[in-house]
Amino acid sequence: MSSVWLALAVGVLVGIISGLVGIGGGVIMVPIFVYGFKMDQHMAQGTSLAALLAPIGIFAFWEYYQAGNVNGKVALLVAIGFAVGGYFGGNWAQHISGIALRKSFAVLLALTAVKMFLQKE
Repeated sequence: MSSVWLALAVGVLVGIISGLVGIGGGVIMVPIFVYGFKMDQHMAQGTSLAALLAPIGIFAFWEYYQAGNVNGKVALLVAIGFAVGGYFGGNWAQHISGIALRKSFAVLLALTAVKMFLQKE
């Protein structure tokens, strides 16, 4: 039963952070699933995608939308591209070792963090 509460707590935490900084949540959930839930990289990524399928930021989106901070046309076009790219990326990921996938994920996070940290404006 404690894993139920832990999973709900992770969802709340990720939801809060996603709403605050505008991320989909996988950046936070995947490491939590790997280290906290002892999932392998493939399982963590698949579980993250499953968790985000329906509720991906619906309430956070609504707050941004009501404040006039959503470009609907761009969001729709990106969503279409994301669906197509997600299909091919998900298929490709099944053919990559868990270690290579985890390291690729880590490199992407590190490069993004360094760029954001060093960017002046």
